[in-house]
Amino acid sequence: MTDQTSEPWPTELRVAKDRRNLLVLFDDGSSYDFTAELLRVRSPSAEVQGHSPDQRVTVPGKKSVEISRLEPVGNYAVRIVFSDGHNTGLFSWSYLKELGEHKDERWAEYLDELSRQGLSR
Repeated sequence: MTDQTSEPWPTELRVAKDRRNLLVLFDDGSSYDFTAELLRVRSPSAEVQGHSPDQRVTVPGKKSVEISRLEPVGNYAVRIVFSDGHNTGLFSWSYLKELGEHKDERWAEYLDELSRQGLSR
């Protein structure tokens, strides 16, 4: 049996009424409020991340994306289905925890990538 005390474990996932945010509460007391846009552009899917860090894609034009639904995947992840049809990212609990802990940094990196590539949100 896996020792879950060392792994982050969500106690609640709550999609906002406007479908533009996801609140994730963890059993260690931490909580993260993610915009749908950040989750979409930092999706752990191969479509976004590629198969190596140098293949990661900057995804523009997702400012208005919404969360259509959440689908549980086993007991380790959630699939987020977005209003633009993207649904291939499996957001593991550890990925959500890491993304939450570095949310501001990841957002700044994304805005910088858009700027450097002449793209817009």
